[in-house]
Parts: sequence; C-alpha cells; structure tokens
Amino acid sequence: MKYIVSIVAALVLLSSSVYTVDQRQSALVLQLGEIVSVKTAPGLYWKIPVIQNVRYFDNRILTFESPEPERYITSEKKNVLVDSFVKWRIVDPRQYYISTGGDEARAQLRLSQTINSSLRDEFGNRTVHDVISGQRDMIMDLMREKSDLDARKIGVQVVDVRLKRVDLPQQVSESVYRRMEAERKRVANELRSTGAAESEQIRADADRQREVIIANAYRDAQKVKGEGDATATAIYAKAFSKNPEFYAFYRSLEAYRMSFDGKNSTLVISPDSEFFKYFRNGGGKAK
Repeated sequence: MKYIVSIVAALVLLSSSVYTVDQRQSALVLQLGEIVSVKTAPGLYWKIPVIQNVRYFDNRILTFESPEPERYITSEKKNVLVDSFVKWRIVDPRQYYISTGGDEARAQLRLSQTINSSLRDEFGNRTVHDVISGQRDMIMDLMREKSDLDARKIGVQVVDVRLKRVDLPQQVSESVYRRMEAERKRVANELRSTGAAESEQIRADADRQREVIIANAYRDAQKVKGEGDATATAIYAKAFSKNPEFYAFYRSLEAYRMSFDGKNSTLVISPDSEFFKYFRNGGGKAK
C-alpha cells in the first residue's frame, strides 16, 4: 500500500511538472508572478510544480468589432456613422502580458481607443465623398499602419482595419438624397433638351434632303419625258411625212373617235364643214 501511494504521488508530481504547447499557442512560464520563460514553438516542456504555472495565449488572428457605429465629423462639419472591425494577433507574449496582464478585453480596449482617435483625425481632414468612396481604401491603409505602431507597444500586431459601413445620419441622408435627386433631374432635363434639339436638327436636315431628292427626281423625270416626247414626235413626223394625205386621214379618224366616244354624243356643226371632209362624196381622195 505504501508503494502504491508513492507511485500515485510520483505520477501526480510528474503530471504537474510537464505541459504541452501546440502550434496555435504560445506559453508564458510564471514563477511567483514573474515571467521565467516564453515558449512559442510547439512541444512538450517541463516546469517546477507548485512554484511555476503556465499561461497560454492564442497565436491565431483575432477579430474585434465595434459594438455600435461610432459618430465622426468630416471636414464639412457633417456627421457620419462608421462601423469597423480590426484583425489582430499576439506577436510578443511577454510584452502582451506585461501591458495587459493577459486580459484580451484590455487589449481590445486599447486597440479601440487607438482606432477611434486615428479615425477622428482622418475623417476630420476629409469630405463626406472622400470617406464614403473617394479615399476609403487609403483611410483603411493609414488606420492599419497607425494602429499597428501603437499596438506593437503592447505586443500585438494589427493585421487589418476595415470600415464595414460608412453611413450618414438619417436627417443628413435625406438632405443629401434630395440634393442628389435634384442634380440628377437637372442632368436628365439637360440631356432631354439636347436630345430634342438634335432631333429637330436631324428632322430638318432629313426634310431638306427629301425635298432636294424629290426635286432632282422630278427634274430628271421631266428631262427623260421631254426626250421621249421629242423622239416620239420625230418618229411620227418621219413616218407621216412619207404620206401626208394618209396622215390627214388618220388624224381625222382620231378626231371622229374622240368626238363620238359616248352613246349620246351630240355635235352641232355645219354639214359642209371641213370636219366632215371624208364623209362627203368625193370630198377626199383617201383610199
């Protein structure tokens, strides 16, 4: 029984003398509250039981988000609401423990104060347009650099600072939206006026071209028609000049046909008129 108690005591003493550090952690060995050593490499380590104890710290990237949007004032004296978050990690466990006592809440408070102070300065030197879209990336880069310089004093590295949302307060948003709406309407009206003027100009030019095309076509048609009539007249003259008496007879028949083309046609004329030359006996020599 005595040996069993000794073995159990030895095992308990042995278990309290060793500790492990994995790849996600770093460890501080404390002796009576004083830092004895820092372990950053994963593995199995020894410590003096009872006298020494071990504090573990996470090496992974941590996230700190602002619980409520913070209000800042731009160079135009306008309020904006900013919602941000910070990515950070512990890079110097010794300094981190000395500065914060290993309390993550104290580290986040320090980061929050640094970020808010820097953002207040940056927003105070920029307009609403700059902080919302124009220089937003630049502001985030500056915030990361400035906050990282201060965070190194407590053994922390700031990996990234992001502005999730930058909004205007409700009353300011309505005013900005009304101004934007008025500006868009002005631009739209200007574009409509320009379009209407160009439309009228295009229509006037098209009408002018139409009139010119019609006039040229009519001129060409009249020219072709005149040339055709001249050619036809020349052909008729040449044909009828070979037999003038037949031509006179043919013209008389055409006149008779045109005069008596209806069923009730009536012609009042002297019987011995020249018009009935070819109806009288011996009045004509046409055969």
